[in-house]
Amino acid sequence: MPPIKVCMGNANSRQEQAMTTRTAFLVAAVVGSVGLSLNAAAEKFEKLSGAQIRAKLAGMLFTDEVHWGEAYWPDGKLTSDAMGRKRVGRWDVKRDQLCTDYGKDSSETACYEVWISGRNMQLRMPGSASLPFEGVLERAPNRR
Repeated sequence: MPPIKVCMGNANSRQEQAMTTRTAFLVAAVVGSVGLSLNAAAEKFEKLSGAQIRAKLAGMLFTDEVHWGEAYWPDGKLTSDAMGRKRVGRWDVKRDQLCTDYGKDSSETACYEVWISGRNMQLRMPGSASLPFEGVLERAPNRR
């Protein structure tokens, strides 16, 4: 990529030259971050049907790869570890949605549409304007 030249008048002093350089770096950073955002927005997610959800999630871990993970076991058991807090529940598929229930550990049973793009997954609340839960799918560890 050719260098970006920013014209700020007649840059005679060192201070003006430093300002021109800083501005050029700022413009390059903004242009680069916009490019990355457009690339992420171009990622195509596909909504899964109930059968696809069951086939895709059984034996898999949905995680951000750092802070939390939710394992969907083939027998319907659901295990979660979020920042050291471990929970056990159940998962099922109803009306083409993933439904999770942590029983007494949680006051909410939640159902989500499942959207996939490669190994990236989003859980979206139907009819909600809230942002989706985002993470990646990987094989669940052997321990339960």
